[in-house]
Amino acid sequence: MRIATWNVNSVKQRVPRLLPWLDERRPDVVCLQETKLADDAFADLLGGELADRGYAVAAHGEATWNGVAILSRVGLEDAVAGLAGSPGFPSPEARAVSATCDGIRVVSVYVPNGRVPGSEHYEYKLAWLASLRELIAAGPEATIVCGDMNIAPTDDDVFDPDAYVGQTHVTAPEREALAELQALGLRDLVRDRWPNERVFTYWDYRAGMFHQDLGMRIDLVLASEPVAGRVEAAWVDRQARKGSGPSDHAPVIIDLDEAPDGDIGPVVPPPSAPVTRRGAKKLPQAPS
Repeated sequence: MRIATWNVNSVKQRVPRLLPWLDERRPDVVCLQETKLADDAFADLLGGELADRGYAVAAHGEATWNGVAILSRVGLEDAVAGLAGSPGFPSPEARAVSATCDGIRVVSVYVPNGRVPGSEHYEYKLAWLASLRELIAAGPEATIVCGDMNIAPTDDDVFDPDAYVGQTHVTAPEREALAELQALGLRDLVRDRWPNERVFTYWDYRAGMFHQDLGMRIDLVLASEPVAGRVEAAWVDRQARKGSGPSDHAPVIIDLDEAPDGDIGPVVPPPSAPVTRRGAKKLPQAPS
């Protein structure tokens, strides 16, 4: 079974990329984030195309912002939108949806960004992650959490730790919240497979960050042992971030039981000319 997660940064804008990608990679389960469409609009836009490809859909969206979905062609049962009792900003947002697909409880999440460390939105992010942990703790043994976590787990998951000082995504409380989630028995499937490799999933649109491979690994696939023990390949589909009209995130693909493309490496294709020297580049939003 092939499971993928992808922050598409507006599914409406990404239709010309999403449908060919589904036909090429043929994932059995897809977790989408930042769909930015209400559920009826999502169904109107993609319902027929996805049904033609054999996908059932569980969507939880809102107009303009946020939004998550699960696409499955291996069964989709007991779909639940949102996190019970989760905080809002100020009201609950469309940031989680879960369903059972071929015996695995799949959770697609779009974790709040946090904006500025110490801000109200940052505290909301930490509270939301605590609610996610409660959901996973109460869930079945075979579970996989896919999505844009908006947290780089370690300094190895950003192009230059010095460039992120004072920024969200890398602060100790965020990383501790993620570690507490993983402490439930969830393994980081890409990092498990590639413990020492440079692997990113997000590159800012600005300043040529993608072409220089100046990115972050914030799109994660976390899985319990019954799922993690079946992994045959775990990789980032960098090809989907290339070309015209891409999302600023690349899909992460996990192959269970068999690997149709082989165990092909952590990032496919690898960047051709990455900038690796610390201090060489700043974030686009950093003061000049």
